[in-house]
Amino acid sequence: MDPNYWLQRWKQNEIGFHESEANPLLVKHFKALSLAKNSRIFVPLCGKTLDIGWLLTNGYRIAGAELSEQAIAELFMELAVEPKISVIGEIKHYSAKNLDIFVGDIFNISIEMLGSINAVYDRAALVALPKEMRKQYTAHLLRITNKAPQLLISFEYDQKLMEGPPFSVSNKEVSQHYGGSYDLTLIESADIPGGLKGIYAVKANARLLKNDKK
Repeated sequence: MDPNYWLQRWKQNEIGFHESEANPLLVKHFKALSLAKNSRIFVPLCGKTLDIGWLLTNGYRIAGAELSEQAIAELFMELAVEPKISVIGEIKHYSAKNLDIFVGDIFNISIEMLGSINAVYDRAALVALPKEMRKQYTAHLLRITNKAPQLLISFEYDQKLMEGPPFSVSNKEVSQHYGGSYDLTLIESADIPGGLKGIYAVKANARLLKNDKK
């Protein structure tokens, strides 16, 4: 997918994907990761999600990756935090207490740049990418997080009705990407009230991905 697609969405404020509160599936199921307070959580393609504020408030440290610098400037503004900004190669690093956001192409983020990660929370990354990019993304994510456990939220709907994003990602596809590295547990599958974009019937699937081997 052309990065300019997402940059234009942010520039034109076409961000219907941005939720007005912390994601209910995060709030309900994050404890399933069994993490100690002060654990460091990676949120890929994070935008300015309110989930970050929820995680910070609940005692976790956050690392995020986002293509749009506008989104991250707004995130820090809404958190009322002044970031320190540095440049690492092709990536801009916005940092504050307990918060590191890497702005740029996620594929330019290395394990050395990201640092130690205790878990991944993926609500908006896998479903944002077209099928041909999802294999590359999941392999990269496994590499840079050292196969940290995940709470993964994805959507499932009739892809013929809408092109996406967000894209439909089936149980079978999730297993293809992650089954070799994790034990996969579907912890909730629920219809989204009103459907996708208020039109299409869609299920939100929350999965726990825990290591069976590293």
